[in-house]
Amino acid sequence: MSNPHSLALSKDRLAALAWGMETAPTWLALHGWLDNAASFTRLAPLLVERLGIRVVAVDFSGHGLSRRHPPGADYAIWDYIHDVLDALESLKLERATLLAHSMGAGVACLVAAALPERVDRLVLIDGLGTLTTPATGTAEQLRKGLLGHRRLVSPAPRYPDIEAAIAARVAGGVTPLDTDTATPLVQRNSKVLEDGHIQLRTDPRLLRPSMVRFCPEQALEILQAIKVPTLLVEGENGILGERPMAVAAREALSGLQRNVLPGGHHLHLEATAVGGVAEAIACWRDG
Repeated sequence: MSNPHSLALSKDRLAALAWGMETAPTWLALHGWLDNAASFTRLAPLLVERLGIRVVAVDFSGHGLSRRHPPGADYAIWDYIHDVLDALESLKLERATLLAHSMGAGVACLVAAALPERVDRLVLIDGLGTLTTPATGTAEQLRKGLLGHRRLVSPAPRYPDIEAAIAARVAGGVTPLDTDTATPLVQRNSKVLEDGHIQLRTDPRLLRPSMVRFCPEQALEILQAIKVPTLLVEGENGILGERPMAVAAREALSGLQRNVLPGGHHLHLEATAVGGVAEAIACWRDG
């Protein structure tokens, strides 16, 4: 696995990892919620070798080594669009292929729908569109968000060592994750305190509930607006499957190619599954 180069983008606001030659066509990689650029440490080298591209994986605001939002600011999913646009501008790219996982896939879909001139292709990994709240639940979602935002933010937990931090991520993750898969994510997201303990860098405000979400009709309209070639690689044990909203989302995106492979939600980071993900992406790009 080749070692990436560290990058600072958008006047040092965003941190990133890059694989491949600067002169090669660049794909911008977008990670999932509470993850970071290390999400692509196993997939990116395979794509660089197979496709002759450069992969630049960004830490979204509040994640990894990127800066947090200032006090009083929110982390709504549409705010991450500015991270994508700022990264493209810093890399001097008019447009790029977006390689995106989970929440990052939702952000990529928003960019492709609203600003199609900035996107060549979408490669989505176990994610399609955004989380939604039915219109009838708008008031309750707003209540959850307001109460959550007014509660004091708890400091990030401390761990005696990196092994304990990794074990906590494995035990408490939203989706199943084994130690080998969690290790790159936790290592990039950790800092060593003066007393030797480990603390996570993630902004605790990311755990607050959203005050507003798109309703299902809006989310599907966004997908219907996407016209760029799109590949969706799903894990057999991922988060999409045959759930009603996932089925509707796939039907809404015209020209979508779907590929279901062995693996879980982080199949692009799983040692036993990443090769299949790289092969599926390469065959689609070359097909």
